[in-house]
Amino acid sequence: MKPKTRIMKIVVNIMVLVGVTVFTASAGAKDADAPLSVYVVNYPLQYFAERIGGPDVRVVFPAPADSDPAFWKPSPEQIAAYQKADLILLNGASYAKWVSQVSLPASRMVDTSASFADRFIPLEDQVTHSHGLTGKHEHGDVAFTIWLDPQQAIIQAQAIRDALIRQRPGSTADFNQRFDSLAKDLQDLDEQLTAVVKAGASRPLVFSHPVYQYFIRRYVIDGYAVHWEPEEPPTPEQWQELDRLLAQHPARWMVWEGTPDPATVAELEKRGLNSVVFDPCGNVPEEGDYLTIMRENLRRLSEARAEES
Repeated sequence: MKPKTRIMKIVVNIMVLVGVTVFTASAGAKDADAPLSVYVVNYPLQYFAERIGGPDVRVVFPAPADSDPAFWKPSPEQIAAYQKADLILLNGASYAKWVSQVSLPASRMVDTSASFADRFIPLEDQVTHSHGLTGKHEHGDVAFTIWLDPQQAIIQAQAIRDALIRQRPGSTADFNQRFDSLAKDLQDLDEQLTAVVKAGASRPLVFSHPVYQYFIRRYVIDGYAVHWEPEEPPTPEQWQELDRLLAQHPARWMVWEGTPDPATVAELEKRGLNSVVFDPCGNVPEEGDYLTIMRENLRRLSEARAEES
């Protein structure tokens, strides 16, 4: 081989190596800047993660809109997607039982309620029932709608912030700033709910479903829960149960997860019991977001308390 040809070949090889190095470095930089893949098990966690993570995250909540996320089970393909996520945010408190039945990467799972697990509310007298597409089920050993206490929701948000910081420390300042904004909104909500409930603290309420335990505890409500579904007419046995309850617990309002059937509302009114909706917001709302739904809950509850006066 001629010296000139040999030199040209060496130059070409160097250029190829440099090109590969530059391409690899660029690809690595692109991956580092790409949003973190965050999978969640309910809508409150989705909302908190999106508020805190901003453009640094891509949050996925695959449960269908017409399901109850607490009892929904993902498909094998959806489980595989969870397994590949950068973070998997869990609610804890026996929520999403499918999690304990599959293999998920422990290093990327975040139980957002782990720090206050000692304050979970145990459930007694479990009743098997069904609603929606989830079929028959029980609600578990402990109450799981922990986010209905805004102070606990703030702790869940803190756990999400800390997990995001561990994944992407370069965005710590942004995560902290967005968390502070979310925490302020939740704190304001808590203070407003406290004021509304305090105004009628001595007045009993009936709750249509056993999902308001943390809400009742947070605001020291004289409340009792039955097992009624908004879209299903109560059975004669359920009406009899309610009549026995009202004899000892003379409530004037029943709190519903969703808009109850008009026929049920009319029958309740005959018993002097009005209806108000307080949406737990476990799934993605048709309109608005978590905070707007909670503020609407606050408005309806405030109007109900005012009518009682």
